[in-house]
Amino acid sequence: MNQLDQKINQHFPGLVVRKDLVKTVKGNAIVPSYVLEYLLGQYCATSDEDSIQSGIETVKEILRKHYVHRNEAGLVKSIIREQGHHRVIDKISVDLNEKADTYEATFSNLGINKVLVDADTVKKHPKLLVSGVWCIAELEYRYSDDKRVCPWIMNSLKPIQLSHFDSEQYIAARKQFTTDEWMDLLIQSIGFNPELFGKRSKLLQLTRLIPYCERNYNLIELGPKGTGKSHIYSEFSPHGILISGGEVTAPKLFVNNASGRIGLVGYWDAVAFDEFAGKKKRSDKALVDILKNYMANKSFSRGIETLGAEASMAFVGNTGHTLPYMLKHSNLFDDLPEQYYDSAFLDRLHFYIPGWEVDIIRGEMFSDGYGFVVDYLAEILRSYRDFDFSQKYKVFFELSTDISTRDRDGIQKTFSGLMKILFPHQEATAEEIEWVLRFAMEGRRRVKDQLMRIDPTYAAVKFSYRDIASDEVKYVRTLEEEQYPQHFRSIQDTEEDPIPEPEKSNITATGSSEVALHPEPGHFTYQENQRGVTYKKLFATHLRGASKIVVTDPYIRMFFQLRNWMEFMEMLVDLKSEEEEIHVHLITGKDDYSPEKQLDILEIIQTAVAPAGIQFTWEISPNSTIHARHIVTDTGWKILLDRGLDIFQHYEMNDAFNLTNRKQQFRNCKAFEITYLRMDEES
Repeated sequence: MNQLDQKINQHFPGLVVRKDLVKTVKGNAIVPSYVLEYLLGQYCATSDEDSIQSGIETVKEILRKHYVHRNEAGLVKSIIREQGHHRVIDKISVDLNEKADTYEATFSNLGINKVLVDADTVKKHPKLLVSGVWCIAELEYRYSDDKRVCPWIMNSLKPIQLSHFDSEQYIAARKQFTTDEWMDLLIQSIGFNPELFGKRSKLLQLTRLIPYCERNYNLIELGPKGTGKSHIYSEFSPHGILISGGEVTAPKLFVNNASGRIGLVGYWDAVAFDEFAGKKKRSDKALVDILKNYMANKSFSRGIETLGAEASMAFVGNTGHTLPYMLKHSNLFDDLPEQYYDSAFLDRLHFYIPGWEVDIIRGEMFSDGYGFVVDYLAEILRSYRDFDFSQKYKVFFELSTDISTRDRDGIQKTFSGLMKILFPHQEATAEEIEWVLRFAMEGRRRVKDQLMRIDPTYAAVKFSYRDIASDEVKYVRTLEEEQYPQHFRSIQDTEEDPIPEPEKSNITATGSSEVALHPEPGHFTYQENQRGVTYKKLFATHLRGASKIVVTDPYIRMFFQLRNWMEFMEMLVDLKSEEEEIHVHLITGKDDYSPEKQLDILEIIQTAVAPAGIQFTWEISPNSTIHARHIVTDTGWKILLDRGLDIFQHYEMNDAFNLTNRKQQFRNCKAFEITYLRMDEES
């Protein structure tokens, strides 16, 4: 175990599980992750390897004996008949037989129904009445000559979910983790390897959890296929339900006027609409109208009676176009069905997760570290629905009065949800609170920007806040607005917050990158997940014409860093004319793990670039002596790099047919800054 895993086991003993075990025990059992982790939590919530292996075998045996496969239903029925009784793991739903005044259960995989359930069990577990719950149940078989009597008798029923937890222990343990450690623990808890995610990307993943801890929260995520948009609602919690957007009706979602039965919003904490996008999809206008009222007022009408509910709504779907295409030709809601492409409906959304920033799920992204048994985390999040953290920023910051009530609600609900997830102990610093507040404002602004495109009657809003300590007013823009400002000029903010015009006179197009014609001093900040950044765009203007270049970067050691260096050299080859020669000298640190491999690759690069007119030399300095990262040229320029050449997030290096492998502009960036100085002006 690494240091974080040891710390997790130390402070949450018996409440965490190694995340790769789920795949190990699942086999061909078609059950949600929380069902498997419930069982793993009973037998494998330990760091002792022998106990883990023993627990895995126990869980496998339980699944083998008691989980009901549809194609083996007949065999299980026979076992119950022959043995007299048998425990089964199945998804069970209950209906009220109004003629007989009895509750009757249906076993999904076992294929039996009309099994009598006592009223106390239904009162204790009301979700049995809506869409069903995964349970462990003990069944008996007693044949009767009376055809009206069901031969199946249920002796016990236990929903597969945590029965209790200690919230004080949770808070006390949270205090032992730094914010970065806590985020990594949460990312591992939902099954991902935090080392492959930047801080902003982690926050995007954790935003998906807000519907579980914030009442009446309305979230939308649209983006490319395969980014795991629906996983958190189908696999993570027994308190959430995932439904197909085209398969839900008003009675099923809200209330059946004929029977008086409350729909999904009355029983589930989070109701997610899967495959929500698709222009050709038909939607019930009456449903959309009720949904709009519910999302705005937390209530819906049943005849003459108005009912309230607390379920949060999540809408997830795929986009059919790239981000720049949507920004130029339509808007970020363009793929929605016609009935939902309604400014009144969209205005009720609190946050828009930019799905195009989320990586497509790959095998190496899954974690083998320790995380919470998801059912434990689900119960913790559910308990926080009773708390309100929406005002916690007001000690340090004040939202602009220009922000409308609806915008303010969206910002504050997102802020509250993330504070519950990240800082349940309520000990965030002013800087951390500002980071969460800006992110919450950005997600609501993304909704508002698109509303202004769809409906011209929406006025431009100044998304800003005041730092009370310094009295400084700060503005918030979306990442796509920073990246493609030319597509936001028509919805420009007030004059106090103008969108900057690019220096067109100093820009020339070179493929998909823009390179300045004339080198100038300056300082630039790039945000995490920003795309379109290349070495050519960053360096070409200031390196053009240099015959000697010295690069100081202590981290040209590991394979991916050496690959970055090779791409830097390729950029220089493209930049120079054939008759020119360039001397490039690298000052870097020693790879403590594989120094021989580091030197071998540097020699390979030296040999490779020589025929192109680049004389490459290097020196390996003691790691403790190199701190700064910069590039110096004999033409008088110094380029300061806070991250060196390591500006790209993890991408698939071994896939020759992946654009992120072959084109830098398609990669997500890490957050970094770059400064261009004239050597004679450096002082």
